[in-house]
Amino acid sequence: MPPPAISIIIVSWNVRELLRACLASLPLGQPDVEVIVVDSASTDGTPAMVRSDYPAVRLVASADNLGYTRGNNLGLEQARGRCLFILNPDTELRPGALDALQAYMQAHPRVGVIGPQLLWPDGAPQPTCRRFPTLALAFFESTWLQRLTPRGWLDRYYAGDLPADEPAVVDWVVGAALFVRRETYTQVGGLDEGFFMYSEELDWQRRIRAAGWQVVHLPAAQVVHHAARSSAQVPAATHIRFNTSKVRYYRKYHGPLAAEALRWYLLGHFAVQLALETGKWLLGHRRDLRRARAAAYREVLRSGLRG
Repeated sequence: MPPPAISIIIVSWNVRELLRACLASLPLGQPDVEVIVVDSASTDGTPAMVRSDYPAVRLVASADNLGYTRGNNLGLEQARGRCLFILNPDTELRPGALDALQAYMQAHPRVGVIGPQLLWPDGAPQPTCRRFPTLALAFFESTWLQRLTPRGWLDRYYAGDLPADEPAVVDWVVGAALFVRRETYTQVGGLDEGFFMYSEELDWQRRIRAAGWQVVHLPAAQVVHHAARSSAQVPAATHIRFNTSKVRYYRKYHGPLAAEALRWYLLGHFAVQLALETGKWLLGHRRDLRRARAAAYREVLRSGLRG
C-alpha cells in the first residue's frame, strides 16, 4: 500500500471537545491523508470519543502524560506520509488550508517547514512568524518587563517588517501547526525530548534552518487556534515548563553562564510576583485569586527552574 501524501499528528491531553472540533475540520477517510491522535493519559473520555466518533483516526492511547514533545515524536515515528503535519488539538483547519500547504511544499523543494496563518476564533490573525530571539530579548520577552522592551526588539522578533498577506521566509513559526517535509524530518530527526513542552518548536526549526532548509509562513493557509487550553488547566506546571524550557534553550545555544543568569533572573521575577500577590492578599483584594497565584509562584520557586 503506497504511503499517504499527508500524515496529521495531534497530541491531546484533556481537551476532548476541542479535539472533536479539530477532527471534524479534517478530511478524514481520504486515502491520501492519515490522522494519528496521540492521547497523553486524558481523564476526560478523549480516547473513547475518538474510538466511537472517529474510527478512521489511528489512536495511540498512552497510560502516561508523554508531554508535547515526546508525544509528537511518537506520532512522527508511526507516520507514513510524505508530508507530516503537526497540529495542536485546539485548532481547526479552514477550507483549502491543507491543499494550499501541500501545493506550496511541492512547488518549493528547499522548503522544509511551512507555518499556516493562525487565527483567533473571531477571525483576527495571531502573530505566527518569528525571528530567532537574542539573549538580551530573553530577559524581557514573556516576563513582567515585556511592556518595557525596546519597540525595535519586539518588531524584529515578531517579524513585523514582513508582508502579512504574502509567503515569507522566516526563522521559525509557532508550533501549533507545522507542515514538515519528510526528507527534512529524516535528515534532522524529531523534536528534542529534553523539552517537555515549550521552546521545542523553536529548537527544532533552528536545527532545520542550520541543515539548510527554509521555513516559510504561508498566509493563504489558515488555521483557527484557540490557544493554550491544555496548559491553562495546570498554571504552576505551565510556568515551570515554559521557563525551564526557556532556560534550556539558552543553555543549548548561548552557553551555561547565560542560562544560569537567565534562570536566576526568572526566579527573581517570580519572587517579586509572589511578594506582590501576598501583599494584595493581606490587603483583602480578591483573596481566592491571590491565594491561587501565590501558591503557583511558590511552586515555581521550589522547582528552581532546573527542569
